[in-house]
Amino acid sequence: MNTLAHTRRQHPAEPLDLAAMVGPGWARLPAAVRRRFGAHAARVTYAGRMDLRCSPLGRVIAWLAWPLRGPLVPHCVTDVPASVEVYPDGHGGVVWSRQLGGQLVSSTKLAHPDGNGVLERTAGGLAMALDVLEDDGALVFRSRRYAWCVGSLVLNLPRWLSPGQCRVEHRDLGANRFRFTLTMTHPWWGVTFEQTGEFIDPVEEN
Repeated sequence: MNTLAHTRRQHPAEPLDLAAMVGPGWARLPAAVRRRFGAHAARVTYAGRMDLRCSPLGRVIAWLAWPLRGPLVPHCVTDVPASVEVYPDGHGGVVWSRQLGGQLVSSTKLAHPDGNGVLERTAGGLAMALDVLEDDGALVFRSRRYAWCVGSLVLNLPRWLSPGQCRVEHRDLGANRFRFTLTMTHPWWGVTFEQTGEFIDPVEEN
């Protein structure tokens, strides 16, 4: 659609339950992935290094989204230090606060108010509606649409205003390591963002 639509949140957000959203595929995920995305009861920080790339269009989108605290990074750099701090927000959601090459980007994942998948939003109100699934042993988040949240409203944005479909993959590598990969692909302009890197999980497996 090329017009704004909206969904009004009628009730407080339900606690984020990714296992229920993934369904039977949850059991096919490695135990370390299920732990990382399970209860989210404790604060944890993952350290690693990343490669960041964006197209010229992606760079423009990132700068335009920055006043609304958009989480996109307008840089093309390799092997930059990165850290991701994950903790519950106290309202059923989970905060992902990322330091990428000295730049702080942050967003909160919560159960979508329409009862379908995940809503990931920034403090400035930018948001993505996400499906969550298991794919070949990896946990994958895949965007359905983008939105701007204003109070209790979720305003769906036209697809042409988006950076493209977002696919985020969390793949366990064993030995307390995992790979994070993000790709955004616009239907007209191709890949706008690519981010990938390896991280260390500080929690030792039993």
